[in-house]
Amino acid sequence: IKTDLHKLGRDENVLIWFGHSSYFIQVDGKRFLVDPVFCMASPVSFINKPFKGTDVYKPEDMPDIDYLVISHDHWDHLDYRTVKSLKDRVGKVICGLGVGEHFEYWGYDKDRLVELDWYEDAVLENGFAVHCLPTRHFSGRGLKANQTLWASFLIKTPSQKIYMAGDGGYDSHFEEIGKRFPDIDLAILENGQYNEGWSLIHLMPSDMAKAAKDLKAKKIMTVHHSKYALAKHPWNEPLTNEKKMQEQDSLNMMIPEIGEVMPL
Repeated sequence: IKTDLHKLGRDENVLIWFGHSSYFIQVDGKRFLVDPVFCMASPVSFINKPFKGTDVYKPEDMPDIDYLVISHDHWDHLDYRTVKSLKDRVGKVICGLGVGEHFEYWGYDKDRLVELDWYEDAVLENGFAVHCLPTRHFSGRGLKANQTLWASFLIKTPSQKIYMAGDGGYDSHFEEIGKRFPDIDLAILENGQYNEGWSLIHLMPSDMAKAAKDLKAKKIMTVHHSKYALAKHPWNEPLTNEKKMQEQDSLNMMIPEIGEVMPL
């Protein structure tokens, strides 16, 4: 669905998913854009090509953004051409330690970066805050891995708590976060590009419902699927996973189409 985001009223509390791990949240008058990849999800154009019909959003389709949130610096979460195109329309960047160096190198002012370690938090403005939290993953854009931090984030707004799990395998951090932040309104979990060979760093289908229940969130949404094939499972298997969580595990799932306006 091609939604004109420029026509959204600032008073609308909505979420729009763009496929894979890119999504837009407008809540309590502020706009968050998470892991936007609208140009290339790899260092070369012939790898990680989007599925036909999924590549309908471009940087120019985004309105002015208050907070750009980057979970980690892998190519399918941090796209150089996208963030360069958005530079003059982003208020601040929220990211883990070291990721801000990419943005400085690409021309972002240092005072626009909110760069956090795990268990650090920052007051943003007028009842908004961000908590940087663990996840079980890795990072890297070149020959050296793990030079920057990978993270999950919880955004507190005047009316909501939204948890963005980023990429990562199952571990005790989900239960810890659920206890530390009761009454999470929406948890956004990774679902897709998993494999038994890397089960410790991506959330396996068998652990998804467990992670959701550990968090005790009122609603669950999944990302990291439906735009690229980065693993060997069938492209639509993550969609089946969502339905199972909804029907068999009795979880309150938010299952949007790409570009659909979902009320929060």
